[in-house]
Amino acid sequence: MGAKKKTGEPTSAAFNVTKQEEVVKKEIHIVGQRVKYYREKKGIEQMALAEMLGVKSNAISNWEHGRTRPDLDQIPKICKALGIGFYELFGVDDPLRTFTAKERAIIADYRYLNDQNKSVFNAVLDTLTERQRAEECPPITKLIKFQKQLAAGFDVSADFDDDGEDIYLYSSEEVDSADCVFTVSGNSMEPEYYDGDLVLVRRYPGCGKLKPGDVGAFMIGNETYIKEYQKDGLHSYNEDYDTMHFNSDEHVILIGKVMGIIEEKDLASDEHIELYRVLHPEDEED
Repeated sequence: MGAKKKTGEPTSAAFNVTKQEEVVKKEIHIVGQRVKYYREKKGIEQMALAEMLGVKSNAISNWEHGRTRPDLDQIPKICKALGIGFYELFGVDDPLRTFTAKERAIIADYRYLNDQNKSVFNAVLDTLTERQRAEECPPITKLIKFQKQLAAGFDVSADFDDDGEDIYLYSSEEVDSADCVFTVSGNSMEPEYYDGDLVLVRRYPGCGKLKPGDVGAFMIGNETYIKEYQKDGLHSYNEDYDTMHFNSDEHVILIGKVMGIIEEKDLASDEHIELYRVLHPEDEED
């Protein structure tokens, strides 16, 4: 069996309060119960309360029995006559009671300000809030994504003259080990690297010399490639492609070491990019 309800004070309705008028419209039916409770608590007769409010003598009885409801413009008068606040009348928690003394003092000071100073206060508060949100944003690493594609095949030819564009990634050990991004073109490195994949590259000399088995980004003449380095040449993972061999007269340039593939989850959201820019305005001046 459940616990018996206490008699006397009517049951409070628990709900979130936004605008007073919305609360009034939604919970007006409980006002009569609350009026009766606080009227009897203060020892006020129905007739006396009616006179205080300037209503007919039977109005109070009708409210308390739920037959009619007080007009909205009567609510402040009822609160004043019964010596209670709006939230007490409607049986809801006054949000101001959850504030600390310091918070209540700030609210009081804000209400004291004139419109011009309120605008200044709001601007400062917006700036601080935006900066804190930015500081709480997941760490982001900004790299350069080059438009030049790394050929996983033998059909791309262009000068490597590319300023690139910014790409924002969620920081990780793998992401932070790179300093640029390239797009794979072709299928010679399948099934590990597919056409359209974005790969993280640490540029030479920062990456050091490649060891056999390392995957690198290379430039040969005007062509760029992603290949596995071996002592006898550059290898493709796709068996349909032959190993690329070179003699001493051919100029093979190591762009850098491929550190990994960018996945969808690595790409920072637009919201987080905006927050990053707030925190790092100097990066956007380049």
